[in-house]
Amino acid sequence: MTLVRHPRVDPLEVEFAAVRSQGAGGQNVNKVSSAAHLRFDVRASSLPEDVKQRLLALQDHRLTAEGVVVIKAQEHRSLAMNRDAALARLQALVDQVAHPPIPRKPTRPTRASVQRRIEGKARRGAVKAMRARVAGD
Repeated sequence: MTLVRHPRVDPLEVEFAAVRSQGAGGQNVNKVSSAAHLRFDVRASSLPEDVKQRLLALQDHRLTAEGVVVIKAQEHRSLAMNRDAALARLQALVDQVAHPPIPRKPTRPTRASVQRRIEGKARRGAVKAMRARVAGD
């Protein structure tokens, strides 16, 4: 069994900004900027080229047209925990595209399954033919 090594995101390549959290939370939410806003430029990163290409090809709402991943974490009350959560979500995204997808091998239906399908269609057609009006003499 081979061990797949996932490329690690370098924390120095990630930009963080502290922003205010959304939603209910009272005075703490209203005056403390505890949510972490992460920005990661995929094209300027030190990730391997194939991982960059697969990351940029993702159809994900967190990826901008310029190739920047934007993640907002606001689950926790502290900025440090939200920063760690955002970094963990970015690493999970990179891990998701780290290994190339296995190419699909096209298959064909067996002769018996084709025959069963055709017989089923003939049976269904016969049932429908029996519903037709009876021709008068």
